[in-house]
Amino acid sequence: MAGTEPVSAVVNRRRFLLASGATAAAGVAGTSAGALLPRQREYPAVEPAARTVAQRPPRSAPRAAPYALTTLETTARLGGSAHSGTYRRLVSGPGWPLVVRKELATPGAGRQDRRTPLACFVQFTDLHLADVQNPLRTEFLRSRGASSWRAQEALTVAGAVALVEQVNALGGGPNTRLRPAFVMTTGDNVDNNSAIELEWFLTVMSGGRITPNTGDPRVYEGAQNSGLPLYWHPGDPHLRDLDKRRGLPLIPGFLEAATRPITSPGLRIPWYSTVGNHDDLPGGCLSPALNDFAVGSRKLLSVSAADAAAYAKALGSGDDPKSKVLKAILTRNAASARTVTADERRRLCTPHDYLAAHLDPAHAGAGPVGHGYTQDNLDGERMYYSFKVAENVLGISIDTTYRSGHYEGSLGSDQLRWLERTLAAHSSRSYDADGRLVRNTGADDAHILVFSHHHSPSMTRRPDAARTDEPRHDGAEVIALLSRFPNVVAWINGHSHVNRITPHAHATPARSFWEVNTASHVDYPHHARLIELTDNGDGTVSLFTTLVESAAPHRTARDFDDLSAVGLASLYREVAYNAPGLAESMKGGVQEGWAGGARDRNAELVVRGGPAAA
Repeated sequence: MAGTEPVSAVVNRRRFLLASGATAAAGVAGTSAGALLPRQREYPAVEPAARTVAQRPPRSAPRAAPYALTTLETTARLGGSAHSGTYRRLVSGPGWPLVVRKELATPGAGRQDRRTPLACFVQFTDLHLADVQNPLRTEFLRSRGASSWRAQEALTVAGAVALVEQVNALGGGPNTRLRPAFVMTTGDNVDNNSAIELEWFLTVMSGGRITPNTGDPRVYEGAQNSGLPLYWHPGDPHLRDLDKRRGLPLIPGFLEAATRPITSPGLRIPWYSTVGNHDDLPGGCLSPALNDFAVGSRKLLSVSAADAAAYAKALGSGDDPKSKVLKAILTRNAASARTVTADERRRLCTPHDYLAAHLDPAHAGAGPVGHGYTQDNLDGERMYYSFKVAENVLGISIDTTYRSGHYEGSLGSDQLRWLERTLAAHSSRSYDADGRLVRNTGADDAHILVFSHHHSPSMTRRPDAARTDEPRHDGAEVIALLSRFPNVVAWINGHSHVNRITPHAHATPARSFWEVNTASHVDYPHHARLIELTDNGDGTVSLFTTLVESAAPHRTARDFDDLSAVGLASLYREVAYNAPGLAESMKGGVQEGWAGGARDRNAELVVRGGPAAA
């Protein structure tokens, strides 16, 4: 992870949030088509099954701007100039152009005319839907720095609903004209590994009514009306809290609006799910043994400097004492904790619970039932699978979590062997561990896309106490395995909350592939990715990645008096863009440590290999 992020206060914030599990939260009353950016001219859509590689492709449509509903057209930017302590409103800025990446293969002249569209889909990652009133959250770490808690956390459900609405509004992809066939979520769908958050996530994705409130149904019981100046109190005109001092506004009625029911239309296309550390572990790094605190009635919001330092030290330790240290702190400070309404719906989810909820037909939405998981996954509590992306395109979703309690990732030996077998079954040509060519005439050749939550730098080889009989494997080992199979086009993931596209080059060009790491939808810059795959007809394929924002308007109400779901989804983004220290580190309206450089955003990624080259 360290190798992918700039050395700055922004990075320190990111690392701290990864370790502490500080993330996001609730929402409001359903957004509508009126929330969309002004509708622009779209490409006519082509259904994914309309043509195959063997058919002669039609000439691509001229690529004339503006492109509808993506960051090729426009992007959210902070208006005004950066001054510490000044809240800045969002404006619509220019879009980001497409950058052709040719580190792994030379783009062929005229490929636009030869190109055959293969697949089009959308990636969501790191939604972090969170119950901010959960007693197991560790907001008290903010005493060690303003960046250790997010002021926008109470609005994540509204923001996620607006993202679903944006995907529903997308027409054909800008490079293939294919309609997106599905959405893949690459983990950290929820924040605290709780049953109620999982219910919210499944309902956001598949459609239905959500009440983003727990405990007492009549009142909010959390950090933002605690009376502690450590946190933003948007509805309190008298408290001069830390965030108001740095410019965040007074918004009467904010908490009442944030806990009102909201209705998600649900995705109109199928969706698939990949598990992340926050889906598998409370706070993304703690032990399931802390369940009694999660469902209890004492919420700790302030601790001594010594306790905060002790827990921060435990988070950074190479061992895993975090849960024991936190349990001791919660127990020792119980008398000074805020009394809240206990709620059994905050119970922690086991892997079996997580899989069973996905398989519940009530959450099928546009399909498929299970969203990638099957009864076989449930019986073995295995959170990995393969699925058909499109004709001649295979998707593989892997589980990179440490179930015993850590925010980093890894693969167990059983899953690594399964991954190797799955890759081999769809590769008529591969290489063994010593680099010798292997031919498999019985393979069902396909272009291969691998999905995970963790990106390669965040995968380590520490023991997993929940699976002690199984050695663990890190990111370098996964890269080495994927590079043995020329059909692998890309490894697509999240976790870092950063947009980053990395070429994994090999001395044998066909063994190269791309790693596409996408930023979160809880922190700046609030992006999802529209991904398109084409066969260029010359032994290369292109993977197009186009960043997508939610349907919420960039501009919020002048007096912050729009507390509809639309208004709150816009406010969610704007407050995130005003995170401590973020505005001051932006250049040209972009913080590249999080949004990535131009080459990490809207890009054409050219690579050799795949069935056409085999």
